[in-house]
Amino acid sequence: MRRLVAGLLVMVSALGSVAYSQQLASPAPSPAPTPVTPKAPPAPNTLLDGTAVKLRLAENLSSATAKAGQSVPFEVLEEVDVEGVPVIEKGAQALATVTTAEAKKSMGRPGKLDVNIDSVRLIDNEKAALSATQNAKGGGHTGAMTAGMVGTAIVFFPAAPLLLFIHGKDITIPKGTEVTAFVAGDMKLDMAKFSPAASAAAPAAAASGLTIEASVANCDIEVDGSFVGNTPSVLNLAPGKHEIVVKKTGYQDWSRSMMVGGGSVRLSAEMVAK
Repeated sequence: MRRLVAGLLVMVSALGSVAYSQQLASPAPSPAPTPVTPKAPPAPNTLLDGTAVKLRLAENLSSATAKAGQSVPFEVLEEVDVEGVPVIEKGAQALATVTTAEAKKSMGRPGKLDVNIDSVRLIDNEKAALSATQNAKGGGHTGAMTAGMVGTAIVFFPAAPLLLFIHGKDITIPKGTEVTAFVAGDMKLDMAKFSPAASAAAPAAAASGLTIEASVANCDIEVDGSFVGNTPSVLNLAPGKHEIVVKKTGYQDWSRSMMVGGGSVRLSAEMVAK
């Protein structure tokens, strides 16, 4: 009886050893692959958030003469398409707003100049909100554009793609400065309004309200070579490119060439004595 029990124990032990060896020899089961969720295609007929819009400043801007709340006109440099259809044309008007403007102070303190990108005019005369930073949350006019020059190196801040130059401790942005802004938030479009036939049949855009002020009172204003009034004045100009000249005896002429569209724009002429 003892021999039988001992033999059974030996047999059970041997079978356990074989099973353990087979377990070690068999490969571990591979983990189940993680399902890949396909990326949703962009919504049709949508001007997407973060779309780049290349702009060029249409006038000189300086912390010495700018005023908070002043509108700053920009011109679109490259056409923007949606699904192969132009929705923002080259030469269209974009607007920014001066949020902070402080001239240089005593004791060598430099001036301040902050500008917020606001909007751009679409071909169907609607406005698309713009931001100075790509994919800015909230779809607002965030990202005050500020930068400085240290020695010969231009410093770029993450929320400030616009170049600002320091001259005599006042910050100035020369006319023609280029900057890239970004569409702030997806914008659903009615693509029928962007077809060539729709553009031909569309009514003319509303006249632009242009406020012209000057650092000297009672200056003459000329638009496209014609006298239109004295400063300060609010002018209603047809959309398009216009040559604006402010004149006064004893002072150098002040001039701007700018694209205007529907909406309000404010210009401030800094008159320099001869």
